Amino acid sequence: MRFSGKTVIVTGAASGIGRAVAERFAREGAQVVLGDVNAAGLAEVKAGLGAAASAHTLDVASPADCAAIVQAACATTGRLDILCNVAGVLAMAPVAEITPETWNRIIQINLGGVFFMCQAALPKLVETKGSIINLASAAGLVGVPFNAPYVASKHGVVGLTRALALEFGRAGVRVNAICPTGVNTPMIAKPPPASVDYELVARARPWLNDGELCDPPDIADAVAFLASDEAKRITGIALPVDGGQTAF
Repeated sequence: MRFSGKTVIVTGAASGIGRAVAERFAREGAQVVLGDVNAAGLAEVKAGLGAAASAHTLDVASPADCAAIVQAACATTGRLDILCNVAGVLAMAPVAEITPETWNRIIQINLGGVFFMCQAALPKLVETKGSIINLASAAGLVGVPFNAPYVASKHGVVGLTRALALEFGRAGVRVNAICPTGVNTPMIAKPPPASVDYELVARARPWLNDGELCDPPDIADAVAFLASDEAKRITGIALPVDGGQTAF
């Protein structure tokens, strides 16, 4: 019950890592504010968490939506303690096949969405000396072929995390990122296009247990640690949870 009495916003909460993170915080006593564009999935997660959660349709690429969910969180409990930026998208393709629309969508959601959520939440987090956890990726620390927009966006999340950690450190707000390897979620279930050299992509894999992927609760464990008082001296880091993928 490390988060009893605290209010947490989790974006991308309708499935995958976001859902696991929301469930973990609720189990440890937090009031969880769920945000996602997937209204049906959001309703399912909310039903499972009951009174411990509220649900809000959220497009993180919209600054207005980001401001609205922060307002809703504070209206519900009077405070905001933790922001978990989990929402993200992926589109694997050769560079020649990446359209301007695909590039802009990935950057706007994966990087712009993190920025706009942080921008909206930081005034409230300063009041509570709260914490931000950004979901970056091992692809935010090393290159991964056929994922140029995703890799660019996640490198941006790591840089943004470090910049905000420095800017808000004196105010007592901690800002950290988690960099997972591949995680068993719907986002990676779709097979890549035939034009992708998947043998090359597969080299960017975890080495622990012969390439075993993570599961969403593995990432939720790391999020809960960084958000807790056990990590009270940790800020500005990009923590790999990657089975050794970035150890080379």
